[in-house]
Amino acid sequence: MAPPPKPLHASFLCSLALALLRVGRFSAASHVAAALPAASPPPALLRRLIPALASSGLAAAAVRFRPVPGDPLTLNSILLSHCALRSLGPALALLRSSGSVDTVSYNVVISGLAEHGHHGGLAPALLAEMCKRVVPFDTVTVNAALVGLRRNGQVEGAAALAEMMVRGGGIERLDVVGWNTLIDGYCKAGDIAVALAAAERMRTQGVGVDVVGYNSMIAGLCRAGEVNAARDMLDTMKADLVEPNVVTYTTFIAECCKRKAIDDAFSLYEEMVRMGVLPDVVTLSALVDGLCRVGQFSEAYALFREMGKIGAAPNHVTYCTLIDSLAKAQRGSESVSLLGEVVSRGVVMDLVMYTALMDWLGEEGKIDEAKDMFRCALADNHTPNGVTYTVLIDALCKAGNVDGAEQALLEMEEKSVGPNVVTFSSIINGLVKQGWLGKATDYMRKMKERGIDPNVVTYGTVIDGLFKCQGQEAAIDMYHEMLCDGVEANKFVVDSLVNGLRKNGKIEEAEAFFRDMNEQGILLDHVNYTTLIDGLFKTGNMPAAFKVGQELTERNLLPDAVVYNVFVNCLCMLGKSKEAESFLKEMQNTGLKPDQVTYNTMIAAQCREGKTAKALKLLNGMKRSSIKPNLITYNTLIAALFEAGAVEKAKYLLNEMSSSGFSPTSLTHRRVLEACSQSGRPTMILEIHEWMMGAGLCAHIAVYNTLVRVLCYHGMTRKAAAVLEEMSRRGIAPDTITFNAVILGHFKSSHVDNAFATYDQMLHRGVSPNIATFNTLLGGLESAGRIGEANKVLNEMKNSGIEPSNLTYDILVTGYAKQNNKAEAMHLYCEMVGKGFLPKVSTYNALISDFAKVGMMSQAKELLNEMEKRGVLPASCTYDILVSGWSKLRNGNEVRRFLKDMKEKGFSPSKGTINSICRAFSKPGMNWEARRLLKKLYQV
Repeated sequence: MAPPPKPLHASFLCSLALALLRVGRFSAASHVAAALPAASPPPALLRRLIPALASSGLAAAAVRFRPVPGDPLTLNSILLSHCALRSLGPALALLRSSGSVDTVSYNVVISGLAEHGHHGGLAPALLAEMCKRVVPFDTVTVNAALVGLRRNGQVEGAAALAEMMVRGGGIERLDVVGWNTLIDGYCKAGDIAVALAAAERMRTQGVGVDVVGYNSMIAGLCRAGEVNAARDMLDTMKADLVEPNVVTYTTFIAECCKRKAIDDAFSLYEEMVRMGVLPDVVTLSALVDGLCRVGQFSEAYALFREMGKIGAAPNHVTYCTLIDSLAKAQRGSESVSLLGEVVSRGVVMDLVMYTALMDWLGEEGKIDEAKDMFRCALADNHTPNGVTYTVLIDALCKAGNVDGAEQALLEMEEKSVGPNVVTFSSIINGLVKQGWLGKATDYMRKMKERGIDPNVVTYGTVIDGLFKCQGQEAAIDMYHEMLCDGVEANKFVVDSLVNGLRKNGKIEEAEAFFRDMNEQGILLDHVNYTTLIDGLFKTGNMPAAFKVGQELTERNLLPDAVVYNVFVNCLCMLGKSKEAESFLKEMQNTGLKPDQVTYNTMIAAQCREGKTAKALKLLNGMKRSSIKPNLITYNTLIAALFEAGAVEKAKYLLNEMSSSGFSPTSLTHRRVLEACSQSGRPTMILEIHEWMMGAGLCAHIAVYNTLVRVLCYHGMTRKAAAVLEEMSRRGIAPDTITFNAVILGHFKSSHVDNAFATYDQMLHRGVSPNIATFNTLLGGLESAGRIGEANKVLNEMKNSGIEPSNLTYDILVTGYAKQNNKAEAMHLYCEMVGKGFLPKVSTYNALISDFAKVGMMSQAKELLNEMEKRGVLPASCTYDILVSGWSKLRNGNEVRRFLKDMKEKGFSPSKGTINSICRAFSKPGMNWEARRLLKKLYQV
């Protein structure tokens, strides 16, 4: 093994370091100096090395060395490097421990503190320290202190310090830099009057306002919305022979862009160029922002591409502006492509850029990508702020991942990032959408406990949710709580309340509330009017709906396509197709173009009325208007044509749908098969199914369940069995819905044993039955007159842990009543109502009929009374049973009473009931009674 090399002599290393310094290789020189074997490099070397490192930006290398004792230059260079690295603590420690400090040393540290606004308040303490150490200060010292205080938001403290320094004789007077600092501070604090007074005082002291001072005042006036005053200031500036610079023009251009006065902005830009003032990246970024604000993205993109050619290459602010604007305009794909350019050009991505892209990804439902973007921001050493976390939480809530959103909220609080009202509103919105109103109101309480007041959006979200989940009373209570908290209603809350009230059948209250809000001066919009119009139409109050529509036009809110669509839809729902067509023509006459919704509504209305020829004519009109039919259009028409038996036309449209790029969906499949079923063409079901599979229909369980159900509905159980085999070949396992359909099909074909065999097969395959399975089995037994075998099914049901439902009891009571087993039927009826279930009319009819058959009419009458008490309205057949029963007992008074009740309720006795009356009262001596009753009541 070779012996280790001997260390090089120190003098050689010093010479090498000095040689490297002479040729500008400062980093290499610092490495050589650091490798010197002595405790510290020679002072002669350090006097040249440390200032060189500091001035060339190699601050990290400079702070590795200690200053040369008694040499202020090396000390000041190291202090400057500490400040550049933002290591202010070590800078202060070095300043206070060194004995060779001078005015420049303190100036460097005070300026470093000023650069970081929250440390600028230390400047007066350092000035006091200078006095104690008998270090003189100059105007630079004072100006640096003033800047620090101003950046710390202490503009009054800065003014007081300046006054004290002048009166105390520390400085003769403030120079232009000092005055500019005060003027800028007052402007940023919004105290424009004091800023203008300071400028006037500055002039009286013989210090002229320069371009920096004027720019501060112009910017302050623009921020305060005093644009005209800012223009007057520009004129004053020119009168004082102070030439506007790029900052002056950029301030005006940015303000015009914020107000969307893009033409004014470009006029100023042209003036700026004519005056020989070259725009910089800030100017052009402001113009890009202005174009984006008015939606002129193509022009913004073109200007963005020109920036590099005119010597002002886009910076991270420009990229961020364009990416954020594109994302908010739902043009996120263009934002993502720009993001790639940002990375390739080495432009620094800031937190705003990451947040904008997260927001767009969240809106697009791309939650995983949004979370990845969040992780990228963390990887780039960005500390997420409240806005970033709120965007993430909102995206998670919109995707239904409320647990993830709550986790993000906890993480946010752990990192001492305070949530705001928007953060909580996003969580509350997510909870409301999931129907978790209890948790939503808990969050509202937490907000208030933390001193965050819910706003109108928060209340509006909860009110809307309460209407949907807990009813009108809870929603109205929340509205009153909102008013008590001093939050005024807006148009969104009005819409929630009107919509909720109308959906609860309280259209009169909805209209009254709408009128009240209108009188209170709330600016209601198209959406508010449309909601009320829709509600009035759906309750059949057409005159009131048209009146509200008239009010809409009187308020200069010209009806838009949505308003016309509501009128067209409601008229179609009411079967008034001609009136709907007239609205369509009026819509076109006003210059509004009908959209897909309009045409789809009209086509659906014609299809409901069986007018497929008119529906196809509307389809052609839709195409002529360059409006592409969508999947809803095709589904509606194809189903209607199959129902009407126009098979070839339906097939033609199926082909057209496929060639237009639409693959049949499970909805198309279901509607078409049901249409084939209703049209009396069940033989076509399999043929159409095969055609759709060939046209790209995705084979999954929902599609096969539809096919099996439709086949079984027509008793085609053998074909359904063949479909089950096909499912097995494709690897699609039948589920509970599949087996339920097959069981029902066997019952419809009166194959009771086959139905139970299918049930056994279902259990053998490990498919769990549900309540619908057991109700189907019980219903099949009831239809077959084998209700006595129900106990076996009920035991299976009990073993499966499934409780009987309302329908279960209806089937059992009806079945036992039909078998004349009154005891069991009444026992089950009492058990049913004891559990809070409400029997159907047919269940009561079966019980009443059972009693009527054996002449127990008093009990039948009692059941009728109980039926009415429970809010179950008797049907025509209920009265037929009672009239026939009383007729058999020849009780004319009761027959007359029930016939009278029937007539008052708009019912007519059936032929069987009339025959019963005639047979009963046509006995010897009773003929006249029958004739008189029927003639009097029904003219028969």
